[in-house]
Amino acid sequence: MATTRAESSHGVNSQLTAKGLRFGLVVADFNQEVTGQLKAGAIQALQDHGALEDDIICRHVPGSIELTLGAQLMAEHLNVDAVICLGSVIQGETRHFDYVCDSVTQGITQLNLRYQMPFIFGVLTTDNQQQALDRAGGKFGNKGQEAAETAIRMVALRQDLEQQ
Repeated sequence: MATTRAESSHGVNSQLTAKGLRFGLVVADFNQEVTGQLKAGAIQALQDHGALEDDIICRHVPGSIELTLGAQLMAEHLNVDAVICLGSVIQGETRHFDYVCDSVTQGITQLNLRYQMPFIFGVLTTDNQQQALDRAGGKFGNKGQEAAETAIRMVALRQDLEQQ
């Protein structure tokens, strides 16, 4: 996923600034108990790094499959520096899990390449609900926060390289 705990604990993210940047958040409503916590973590992280409330635009889509189109629409219709895609796909009894995970992963990767802007993969792919909750503010932190910090880092990289 996004940023490792080691990077966060060594101060890499303490130097990040989201001041003056605009972020889109696309949040899947399916597994809302989990995705709501990812969203809260992402927003808090962006604000902690200086983003203003008005510079964080959040839209919801029905499920993780729809994250890709939701993110593309944000990039095409809103002036954002990065789009953070937040979802939760939990393994069930069928292969549906595999198709959803593959589709979302490939879709977000393609958006990064097509638009040459950061589209951040903040989608939990877990075996069960407890694993998802543990990563959405539980014992393994909040992957929404990590996704937001990754977005800030990727925008900074893009800006740095554009100035070369």
